Amino acid sequence: MAHTTFPSDLPVPQDDGACAHLVNTKLPSLPLIATSGESVDLSTLPDLTIVFCYPRTGARGETVPEEWNAIPGARGCTPQACGFRDMKEELRALGVNSLFGLSTQDTAYQVEVKGRLHLPFELLSDDQSRLVGALKLPTFEWEDRVLVKRLTLAIQSGTIVKVWYPVFPPDKSAEEVAVWLKGRNV
Repeated sequence: MAHTTFPSDLPVPQDDGACAHLVNTKLPSLPLIATSGESVDLSTLPDLTIVFCYPRTGARGETVPEEWNAIPGARGCTPQACGFRDMKEELRALGVNSLFGLSTQDTAYQVEVKGRLHLPFELLSDDQSRLVGALKLPTFEWEDRVLVKRLTLAIQSGTIVKVWYPVFPPDKSAEEVAVWLKGRNV
């Protein structure tokens, strides 16, 4: 099965309250390396920033194991990223100044993904889980790696103003952000 699709019978993640503390949280100054090679400090960005966090994108040619599919909310990172890719201009028109994807995968891996998926935005690597730990974002372990659970943050001038968690289905994540922005701009 292609990485841009996912099975229709995936387990639906439930809201376990792991993000309830985030709204109105000021981001700490923790620069992350972007796929451009530049350092990005989300706490200093002006206006509205959207950051979608995802566990991991599969490698080219990787077969997705059934064990991965069995983890609620794990599958769908590529469809989520492609949804934001396809809606980037609409989100910008609705007031999004900056858009990023974020995972605990390393920058070199993310550079390949950005190119392969033709993403018009940067991916941020939190491979040391510094931001994930500082914000107490929900995580899970997979093959001896700590991965962030799928969630999306709206950050207004360094302060989290909206959280989408859990995100399901992942390919509708960008659309959910657009609906919120439209309601906010009324």
